[in-house]
Amino acid sequence: MRYITDRKRANGMGAANHGTGRHWYMMVSAVGLAALVPIFIYYFGTALGQGHEAVIAIFSRPLPAILTALVLFFGMRHFAEGATVMIEDYAQGITRRLLVICAQSFSYGLMAIGLFALAKIAL
Repeated sequence: MRYITDRKRANGMGAANHGTGRHWYMMVSAVGLAALVPIFIYYFGTALGQGHEAVIAIFSRPLPAILTALVLFFGMRHFAEGATVMIEDYAQGITRRLLVICAQSFSYGLMAIGLFALAKIAL
């Protein structure tokens, strides 16, 4: 007779053996983004509609620049993981692989473009 918990018995029993880790990452990143996004919207809203010099002045300060970088990084990672889960649920075969590659490439590309633009503004 084996004395193991239900969770230990269920670990690794899923189809892909990694669904729990991905779900846990999505939950943690959602909580983090729920805290970061309202502050980012505040800074973005203050810059919206102002001239070029004012926008450069706002995003060249350390707090808005770091906050924008965090929102870009974690937002795009959250998007990529969510899109991957959705694609894996509804697509099959080679289409699934191509769509996952497209979603991951799109997310990393958008993140790189955003971080490059932010670095040009902040530095």
